[in-house]
Amino acid sequence: MKEITTKELMEKYKQDKQINIIDVREDDEVALGKIPGAHHIPLGEVANRVTELNREKHYYIICRSGGRSATACEVLAEHHIDCTNVAGGMLAWNAEVEK
Repeated sequence: MKEITTKELMEKYKQDKQINIIDVREDDEVALGKIPGAHHIPLGEVANRVTELNREKHYYIICRSGGRSATACEVLAEHHIDCTNVAGGMLAWNAEVEK
């Protein structure tokens, strides 16, 4: 599984705010703030909503600390979706968030 640090993701985000980020936290967690532009798909819905994703694109998967996003990456890989787990998750994200 590919992995990226939040610092590396922040650099990519600064260069291209249109990168594909999926936040797999629960609704109440996302309500506290998410990366601007991130698409919210709770972990429990990832397998059922995989058809919403484009196999031609790359996705960065984030959660609170990196565990649930790793699980989501495994599910997405089974469906041939190119993705990277964000190590450290939102706990390590030190940039802007939207509510």
